[in-house]
Amino acid sequence: MTLITFLIILAALILVHEFGHFFVAKKADIRVDEFGFGFPPRLWSKKRGETLYSFNLIPFGGYVKIFGERITDEAVSGPDSKRSFVNKNRAVQAAVLVAGVAANFLFAWLLLGFGFLRGMPASINERLGAENFSDVKTIITFVAPDSPAAKAGLKGGDAIVSVAEGGLFLEENKPEVIARFIEEREGKSLAIKVSRLNNELELAVAPEVLPGQRVPMIGIGMTEAGILKLPLIPAFLEGARTTLNLAKGTSVGFYFFLKGLFVGETSISDLTGPVGIAGLVGEARKLGLSYLISFTAFISVNLAILNLLPLPALDGGRLLFVLIESVSRRRIPARIANALNSLGFALLLALMVVVTYRDIIRLF
Repeated sequence: MTLITFLIILAALILVHEFGHFFVAKKADIRVDEFGFGFPPRLWSKKRGETLYSFNLIPFGGYVKIFGERITDEAVSGPDSKRSFVNKNRAVQAAVLVAGVAANFLFAWLLLGFGFLRGMPASINERLGAENFSDVKTIITFVAPDSPAAKAGLKGGDAIVSVAEGGLFLEENKPEVIARFIEEREGKSLAIKVSRLNNELELAVAPEVLPGQRVPMIGIGMTEAGILKLPLIPAFLEGARTTLNLAKGTSVGFYFFLKGLFVGETSISDLTGPVGIAGLVGEARKLGLSYLISFTAFISVNLAILNLLPLPALDGGRLLFVLIESVSRRRIPARIANALNSLGFALLLALMVVVTYRDIIRLF
């Protein structure tokens, strides 16, 4: 079921992204030669009108073959050159390139809006008070590596059921109350009971002063969260806010990851590929449909931001070419543009292979 669910989500995200390119290209009267799910070899295909629709063996991707996106003599000056991507004005080219990213953002917004309409997990904040939530819990948002919490086995996503020291139980499970309780008990063994995937676990952890800190802690982040259910319009407004916040957080994450690559603070091993994502989909599925909807929206936003990176073969790289041509008022030579895009595509495939291999190694 995890594999089936992952493939359905992957197919939906790819089809949404590629349909964005497809739709705008068709509206701009650009010839679309193929709409493909997955990468070759081809398993099945059917031609409707001028477009070939295909299903390919390697499911981790997809593409729309737009006439003139790869510069050739036929695209530049052939009999159908007026319908070539390369001969359209640069505003139209940019619109076609951005359309896939926009489709992923739109898909995330619709998913989250629907999620809040039926009830979905969300953090309580000043704008959305606890009175709008049901089933309120304190959730561990992250666990610092090599911290007392990590060594004890606590994980992000755990819901704190109770905290006790000796015979003293904490009466209120709010994050600030728990943090203060921990600060006052350096070196003492705390019994922290958590709920994880509908199972309750009790773990022992002793607070200590961590490097760079002044007070005892166990190395966790916490938030108060519950199920937020809203009427139609507020649900989709909240979906839009959440999508924007996801986009902001993802962009910042990509920035620090890429920055860390240059200074040696991060590495390719920190990335998660299709196999790792499939595992996360499985965990979200066990938690329920609302969590699965939220996680799918998160992946959709990540896919959108990833495609905006100014790297060859990605939408962002092609947009960079369009920008350079707009400023220079000269077309980038076909051999250079095609070579860079081919190199970028090859590097992306190689990266996917490496990341997937590391995901598989982690399983064992």
